[in-house]
Amino acid sequence: VSDLRPSALPGSLDVSRSMFDLRSPPHRAIKRYDSVSSVPSSTSSRKDSQGSNRSLDTVTLSGDERDFGRLNVKLCYVSSVEQIWITVLHCKDLSWPSTCGENPRICVKGILTLPKPVHFKSSAKEGSNDIEFMETFVFAIKLQSLQAVRLVFKIQTQTPRKKTIGECSLALQELSSQESSHWLDISPPSK
Repeated sequence: VSDLRPSALPGSLDVSRSMFDLRSPPHRAIKRYDSVSSVPSSTSSRKDSQGSNRSLDTVTLSGDERDFGRLNVKLCYVSSVEQIWITVLHCKDLSWPSTCGENPRICVKGILTLPKPVHFKSSAKEGSNDIEFMETFVFAIKLQSLQAVRLVFKIQTQTPRKKTIGECSLALQELSSQESSHWLDISPPSK
């Protein structure tokens, strides 16, 4: 006992040190557990909420893509005659609001967003999941003018009434003499 007491007196510093030392690792451990349990739980809950938001976004987006379909177009610029060739090939997995009827007539309207916009329109086809257009439009426009604009496509019903059911666009910066094929996701029309 007397050995323990003397050691306890000087040891009181040691004990307090060791207590401090003992406290600090568990304290750190507690901090770690707190931070591990609270921060990751809050981060995981944040991540979960963001993750679920993200997954909802991706579900929504992929749903939109499935709902509205895709448009296949080919582009080519013939520099010798300064012409852009735009071929509207077809719409795949296309769908439309029930308000448009069962088999509306559908066309693709194109717009080159130049200061004075250039408009063109395909012929109207009977609505189905997969509509082939296979129509080429040729415009004489300088390449420099085209590289700063977008090519916008509006998918429209003609019957029972004219209505834009979806749209997509493409930047023309990479326009070249080599024909390029593009699959564009059709999204709901902007309001």
